[in-house]
Amino acid sequence: MSDLANLLRERGLRLTPQRQQVLEALRRLGHATPEQVHAEVAAKVPGVNITTIYRTLELLEDLDLVTHVHLSHGAPTYHYTAEGDELHVHMVCRNCGMVRELDTAELAPLAARLDEQYGFRLDIGHVALFGLCRGCS
Repeated sequence: MSDLANLLRERGLRLTPQRQQVLEALRRLGHATPEQVHAEVAAKVPGVNITTIYRTLELLEDLDLVTHVHLSHGAPTYHYTAEGDELHVHMVCRNCGMVRELDTAELAPLAARLDEQYGFRLDIGHVALFGLCRGCS
């Protein structure tokens, strides 16, 4: 957690228990909505409100410690991004909700074709593919 404290200090901010707990919750949960993070944090820091969770997630994203993707029509899903982590694509089962990560190299040919044909630069790190997992199909 000293990395978080240093990053915050560089911005003139301090490490609060809520900020520390939000980051630790994301590390434990993997992929989580703000509501899921709130439930996890509230179990350890009673009285924390959902607004604090949203603000903390935005701050952690600004610090490049977490990122988000839209895996459904609801709230974004956040996940911790360790230093050196590569971007990845999310595969989401519409039936059971399973989320699996896929290497971006799998979409590289499509991204190159979109750029070449349309001048469209795909943000692969924010791509989510929806379908049915092996167990549900």
